Amino acid sequence: MRLAEEQVKAIREIVYEEAGPDARVRLFGSRVNDELRGGDVDLLVVLDSDVANAAWLAARLEARISRALEGRSVDVVLEAPNLRRSTIHRFAEAEGVPL
Repeated sequence: MRLAEEQVKAIREIVYEEAGPDARVRLFGSRVNDELRGGDVDLLVVLDSDVANAAWLAARLEARISRALEGRSVDVVLEAPNLRRSTIHRFAEAEGVPL
């Protein structure tokens, strides 16, 4: 996994603040592979309750985490009971690493 411990801590804190204490976060994509270089930070944020405005929550998470990671590009995929699941959700769950 190509994230420093301070970065992981910052991600967890921001997800907690924005999505609540029960939210879980997984890193997936190229940053999971230690052999690769570069790449954005792909995160799956799993919520146990419905999300009223998913696009707004994802945008806030992406912006705050990007700032905490000194401008690195961040993509957030949300999973909640009221949101439609897609292939990216299955991939993130299968290949992702819990933070």
